[in-house]
Amino acid sequence: MSFLILGLFFVAIYSLSRGDIYFYDPLYAVFAVLAFTSMVDLLIALREDGYMGSFMDFYTKEGDPYLRTSHGISICYWNGIVHLLLYLAMTGSIRKRRTYRNLGLYWLGSFVMSTLVFIPGNLLGKYSSEIKPAYFLTIPCLLLPCWAGLRIFKQLPEVPHYPLNTTVVSTCPFSQVMERERRSLLWRPLDLALIAYLGIAGLFTLFRGLVVLDCPTDTCFIYLYQYEPYLRDPVAYPKVQMLVLLFYALPFYGLAIYALIFPGCSWLPDWALVFSGAISQAQFSHMAASMHLRTPFTYRVPEDTWLSFILCNVLYTLGPHLLVFRCLRWPAFFLNPLPGPPAPHKKHH
Repeated sequence: MSFLILGLFFVAIYSLSRGDIYFYDPLYAVFAVLAFTSMVDLLIALREDGYMGSFMDFYTKEGDPYLRTSHGISICYWNGIVHLLLYLAMTGSIRKRRTYRNLGLYWLGSFVMSTLVFIPGNLLGKYSSEIKPAYFLTIPCLLLPCWAGLRIFKQLPEVPHYPLNTTVVSTCPFSQVMERERRSLLWRPLDLALIAYLGIAGLFTLFRGLVVLDCPTDTCFIYLYQYEPYLRDPVAYPKVQMLVLLFYALPFYGLAIYALIFPGCSWLPDWALVFSGAISQAQFSHMAASMHLRTPFTYRVPEDTWLSFILCNVLYTLGPHLLVFRCLRWPAFFLNPLPGPPAPHKKHH
């Protein structure tokens, strides 16, 4: 029934929208269908928190019972609010023939992070015995971001790459880039602060990964029981979340530090957008589930450590967005210089 509804909705969007819009960018119909599913997720979250009637109970009981967990409710709120706004913004940009590459990369990171945690968590946690046929709806959730991500990455970047060694550059603001690139980090305080943050965030990522891997040290034990006991929850979502951050976020922090030290890493602005979307979704789901009433009391964040818990996780979320601001506000440092014309040879008499 879910496949039938989504299929009919896709056909309706294709028929009602102008043909030139769809052929201009097929993701228009995809984002419109996903906006519909985001509204469904928002209704599920509101129902599970007691703000709506019981007309969604059949689906949550017979289709996706793991959506009734604190983590499931949290990602439903994120899909129904943040993803919905992104879908509306991207479809509006397509209708107006405007670029939406940055929004698309941010959505891609958020969507992939949600899928990487939710699907393995369903199979590994205590709800693994309640897998229903509706679980096969996750198959397009795996294939869709791959196809959409390839199309988004193929779009022209919003910041063009300018050659840095031609005579035209002398009249362009980018002519000062080569001189700035040779400066020490001491003369780039913003980059130095970002590098310090990335190093601390990497250590924090490694620490929480060791915590969910049952590190026997006293520090891990105290943190697990006094600051984030949700990491012990048998639903497996927090453990999978920390492991995903350990194996993917930690290497990115190291690569980002390299890109902030050595100029010309043109891949950083795009992947910083993807990474910031992923961290936002991960941190929102983790923080909301840690304090949600559906989480057993023994696994919730203790009231006397709320301030430190919220402060650490908010700072952990804010850093990648500052990195994105750095990349988009001053992109010239990351441009890859194009080879210019060869210098003329002097004749010797």
